[in-house]
Formats: sequence, structure tokens, C-alpha cells
Amino acid sequence: MTTAERDAVGNGASDAAGPVQASPTGTGDSAAAGSSRADSAWDAFVERANPGSYLQLSGWAQVKAVNGWAADRVVADRGGDATIGAQVLLRRPRPLPWTIAYAPRGPVTVAWTPDAIAAFTDQAREQLGALDDRVSHLRIDPEIEADGALDPGGETRHALRAAGWRPADPIQPNATRIIDLTADESALWGDLRKKWRQYVNKARTGGITVSDAGADALPEFYRVYRETADRAGFLIRTEGAYRDVWEAYAPAGRARLLFARRPDGEAVATLFLVRCGTRVVEPYGGMTADGAESRANYLLKWEAIRSSREQGATSYDLWGLATGGIAHFKTGFGGREVRYIGAWDLVLDPLGRQAYIRGQGARVWWARRRHGIAGGSPASAFTGTDAG
Repeated sequence: MTTAERDAVGNGASDAAGPVQASPTGTGDSAAAGSSRADSAWDAFVERANPGSYLQLSGWAQVKAVNGWAADRVVADRGGDATIGAQVLLRRPRPLPWTIAYAPRGPVTVAWTPDAIAAFTDQAREQLGALDDRVSHLRIDPEIEADGALDPGGETRHALRAAGWRPADPIQPNATRIIDLTADESALWGDLRKKWRQYVNKARTGGITVSDAGADALPEFYRVYRETADRAGFLIRTEGAYRDVWEAYAPAGRARLLFARRPDGEAVATLFLVRCGTRVVEPYGGMTADGAESRANYLLKWEAIRSSREQGATSYDLWGLATGGIAHFKTGFGGREVRYIGAWDLVLDPLGRQAYIRGQGARVWWARRRHGIAGGSPASAFTGTDAG
């Protein structure tokens, strides 16, 4: 993308610095790409979008750079709200000779129309096709509810097909539960199931308290998260990966770390929240066995919802419904279930895409086997946020 971040992504801020222009191998203009003015202009565009996602903010490119992903921004500047764009992550998985491109929860725009999708598709073909490294395909998974307001009668899916996109396997959760925080606190409390309200009160009566924490508590977060993963049988990243997320989002006030603690101060449940505009998401969280027994996780989630509203958020995304048990737990906090239109591929090199799909399937199979995880078990390192 050129022309001063497409005039600061269509918002008229012509003093913005250049775009994220990094080659798939991580060389090139990647240093200039991280300029604060360019990132600020992009982040403002994402937070203004309908909807915007934290996975499209500049912070996520920073997080994934540690793992060898480069980033580019593909923008079709159609003027003002008609502008549509995506932050695209690029990496060449060895030993393949093709580069893969992925826009987690992208593209984003204010106004979803067939013309906007066609314009974005043309820009992606041109821009990614011009890279020195061969790009096999671009995968997108916008947060558009299937048959919802932005996809009436499947309109957006029809437009994607017409523009040359084809359905693909999901990387991010394809269903979630979202709580509307524009209601008052008493209404939100009333939306909790009766039993859930009793559990919240039981935790309070038992002396459980909820508080925010900073970076120095990340080891404590990881201890609880690690115990949760071991008990439930899903994969997580190293502790450093979550520190990378914190460092990318916390400086701008876009991350929170919450703990539920026993009277002696021991952390028994935790949530790692990330924010994009007025949307709050809870991508990571867990509890100890003691936390489950004391119902600390119920109080913690309620306080996360309540305090997010208090801090000006308008929606709270419970981030995925991985299993029946998790879905049942989250449903008790109200809100509504949302199912998205799924992932879509723009194929630039059919042979390369097919090679990637086969290689990825083998990689996931081996990781599950190495960690002793059954085929039907959740594996967040491959099917959730960490895969982005």
C-alpha cells in the first residue's frame, strides 16, 4: 500500500507516515512500517469499522512478528466510510516455496457492500501478486454474522463468491456469544441465570475478590492458565507469547489482566481481556481446581462484564464456544449466540494452496499426537486466537 497509508486509510489525515510494507521474509521496509503515525491512523480506522477487531490492530502485527510473520496492509481507498482494508500477515512455512497470507478478522470497513468486496479483492490480487515471494492464497475471516445485518439473506457471502473467494477451514472461532453492554447494570445482572447469580454471590460470601493487575502478574496468569490447559487438554503458547500480547496492547489501554483471589491472596481464576474501540474480548482465561470449587470463575466473569461496561465498552465478546461445557457456562451470562460467515480464501496459486492445506493438516495432527490430545479436543494454539 502506498500514498501515505492511502491518505491515512481514507480519513483525510494526509500527514500519516507510510504503510506496513514488509516482505514475507521479514526484510524490506519493516522498520518504517511500525511508525507510530501510520499505526495510529490504521488503528483509528479499525476501531471505526463495523465491526473492528483487536486482531486487525497494529498490535497484533507486533505480536506475530516474534513468530516470523511479516505484515502488509491491503486497502481499497474508496473514500470515507466506503474504504475497506485488512492487515495481512505473511509467512513462508518451510520447506514450501510459497508464502501464505492471512488477515485475521479482516477485512474491515464501515460500509459492507458488494462493490467494496470487489474493490478489496482487486487490490489484494494486485498487491499480493506483486510481492517477490509467491503468495499461494489470502485467507480472511471477517466478524460478520451469517444472515445478520451485514449478511442479509447471505448477501455478503454471495458477494465473496462472485469476487472469486471460496469457503475455507476456520482459524478463529466461528461462533461466539456477545453481550450487549448498552443495557444498565441491573438488566445485565438480570440476564444471568438464577443459578449463575447464586454462584457469583457464593464466591463473594466465601471471600473471593476480583482485581486488576499489571505486567508483573503475568507469571501468575500463566500458572493458572497452564493448570487449566493441562486439566482440560488443550494447547497454549509459552509464557512469553502472552507477555508479547500484553506489551502490544496494554500501553494504549487496550489490555486488562483480572484475577479472582482467595482471602489469602492466592489467584484461583484469571482473565486476559483485549479491547478494540468499544468492544471487549476475552481471548484467554482459566481457573484452578480451587477456583472451580469456590465458584471464583463466575464472580470473575461477572466483574469483567460489569467493569467493562463501567469503563465505556458497548459489547463483551466471550470469544468462542469450543465445547458443550464451555458453551453452557458462557450461555449462563446472557447475551446472544453469534455465528459468523466463516473463513474464505482468495486463491492466487492453486498448487501452493493445496500444498499448504496438506502440510497444515499434518502439522496439527503431529502437534496433537505429541501433546496427547484427542482429535476432538480443543487446541487453542491451532484453532483459536493463537493461530492468528
